[in-house]
Amino acid sequence: WKSGFKQEKQMISKPLKISEIDTTKNPRLDSKDSEINRVLGGGIVPGSITLLGGEPGIGKSTLFLQISLKINSRVLYVSGEESENQIKIRANRIKHSNKECLIYSENKLENIFAQAEKIKPNILIIDSIQTLTTKTVDSLQGSITQLKTCTAELINFGKRTSIPVMLIGHINKDGNIAGPKVLEHMVDTVLQFEGDRNHLYRILRVKKNRFGSTNEIGIYEMVSEGLKEIINPSEILIGKSDEKLSGTAICASVEGSRPFLIEVQALVS
Repeated sequence: WKSGFKQEKQMISKPLKISEIDTTKNPRLDSKDSEINRVLGGGIVPGSITLLGGEPGIGKSTLFLQISLKINSRVLYVSGEESENQIKIRANRIKHSNKECLIYSENKLENIFAQAEKIKPNILIIDSIQTLTTKTVDSLQGSITQLKTCTAELINFGKRTSIPVMLIGHINKDGNIAGPKVLEHMVDTVLQFEGDRNHLYRILRVKKNRFGSTNEIGIYEMVSEGLKEIINPSEILIGKSDEKLSGTAICASVEGSRPFLIEVQALVS
């Protein structure tokens, strides 16, 4: 008990003058993905908690796994839904390789923290928050109590270690992140991955961002090698035909800091 009390006293922080706080020691991490960087406001903020929601099969796991393989940092990718072999099969399709990407199939929060303390990753990715359980709560996996407690523990871990934590959350029938709405209020950033599984294109939209704008969007194309960034969205939003057709017009729209050219067609019978 005495050793635990001493450790708790050592962990107590003290107030700092705002002029004494040095943000240059922990710059944003470049995700090596221009669309993710744009949406987050310039990169991943150290110690931040990001929650990504989307319908099943839309590509949430592929997006975060792709970031894990592209970024030049040590990543601990934790999956409570897939085995290491299943994740490796998906990783083989993505044309990127990061030797510092570590895969861990686990859903017990205490074991995840033990490995994170040992490995000291630059980013911790959880797929998904609904699969985690902690011994401190006596309730079923995926319950509201488990979700809130596990998320709170991950937030404390991220703030204490300055390791950014990226969570994947499932979507229910109403289009909200499954479980309590309070999860969105607890985290720093909430991203929504939208699209139709029958079509190629996906939109990454910001619903909340404490470190940047909520107007930015990212656009991807689902290809066999994963998710391809669409740098110039106007190319896919304007028809390729050079014919002079009646009822067709080009208009301009702005999302965040990026303008779009969109083709509008009026069909009259």
